[in-house]
Amino acid sequence: MSGLKDKLYDKIQAHRPRVKRLLSEYGDHVVCDVTVQQIIGGMRGIKSLVTDISYLDPYEGIRYRGYTLPEVFEKLPKPPGDEMPYVEGLFDLLLTGDIPTESQVADVIYDSVNRRQLPKYVYEVIDAFPNQSHPMVILSAAVMSMQRESMFNLRYQRGMNKLDYWDHTYEDSMNLMSKIPVIGAYIYNKLYNKERIGYQDPTKDFGANFAFMLGKEKPYDDVSRMYFIIHADHEGGNVSAHTGHLIASSLSDVYYSISGMINGLAGPLHGLANQEVLRWIQDLRNKMGDKLPSHDEMKEFVWKTLNSGQVIPGFGHAVLRKTDPRY
Repeated sequence: MSGLKDKLYDKIQAHRPRVKRLLSEYGDHVVCDVTVQQIIGGMRGIKSLVTDISYLDPYEGIRYRGYTLPEVFEKLPKPPGDEMPYVEGLFDLLLTGDIPTESQVADVIYDSVNRRQLPKYVYEVIDAFPNQSHPMVILSAAVMSMQRESMFNLRYQRGMNKLDYWDHTYEDSMNLMSKIPVIGAYIYNKLYNKERIGYQDPTKDFGANFAFMLGKEKPYDDVSRMYFIIHADHEGGNVSAHTGHLIASSLSDVYYSISGMINGLAGPLHGLANQEVLRWIQDLRNKMGDKLPSHDEMKEFVWKTLNSGQVIPGFGHAVLRKTDPRY
């Protein structure tokens, strides 16, 4: 096994007695009361799952394994001369809860690079889509098409001890995580950057290779690392994360789960808000004739949107009571 996989195995072995203890000692403990309003309102405020990966504090924002985003950026190893840490280092942290060393991150990078190669049929699936298709549709289909590669599914069909589920889930996860930037870059180049072939560079890390495939010069490699890190996790209760947990709970493999997560993420009240807020701002700019709006003009435009029964995407947060640190 790889160094990260060895470390994860030790963490899982140490973690298993905790689950049994929670069930035996606290199995009948009432976690929270639930009101009809909470149910109708989308389970808001209902304590209904356990996650050790991240916690969203209403006043300070997201914590990964107990670390705030500034602490994550400070503590994780960085490429020489760059400001942002390796994405692979964050992956190690999310899985194990430990800040990895530079050597450990180098091992993860090496392992990931060796898994990047996409099967030919995935390119064919992407090429088959019309250029007017939304990129999230193509991404979901491309991920789903690789389900035949699932090691978990193959081993499950042959018979597998449930204590070993994590092993082949890890392999599927590592394979898919390594390939996702290649898929994403190929989709981007197909739809928006048709002059770019998008070759990858095996000497570059996760973020830098993504920037390279898009044809972006420095410092876009650091922009890529930052963007991947700040969007890596946001508690387990949001639409996409909850969808992935739900699908995986039936022992559907990672490819089914991630494809479903992408479909949930594509909604305008979730990930698509990133696109919709830009559209809203561009509409504002057009209506203002490219001039900077006054406070009263801005207020009028905002209220016009709200009074029309529409939402303003990308501003505000269901949980956060201060500015999102990712902003």
